[in-house]
Amino acid sequence: MFKSICMNMVLFYQNFLSPLKPRSCRYYPTCSEYALWQLNKNSLIQASCLIIVRILKCNPFFKGGFDYPRIHKDFTIANACFQPLFLAQTRLKFIYIPCDYKHFYLIKIIF
Repeated sequence: MFKSICMNMVLFYQNFLSPLKPRSCRYYPTCSEYALWQLNKNSLIQASCLIIVRILKCNPFFKGGFDYPRIHKDFTIANACFQPLFLAQTRLKFIYIPCDYKHFYLIKIIF
């Protein structure tokens, strides 16, 4: 419940407050998009900590660039098998790129 409230607050920021100021984010994905991805894939406490760290890094003392969310995911045989597109129940939204043992970069598919 509180997780959905946080996601709605971020969506409100993206749709109503963010267009009022110039684009100046140092990272890709933007901090608000990063927050949505973290809230979507991690627990509320873990996502909140990672979002706060990301916002604190958004200043001139850090280089910026690509900073994809890292998530912890356990793959099993059942959810690691790919189905043909015509058998898939839902569209593919994210790609998991391995970075460490059981840790993945989360990349969103935009088309």
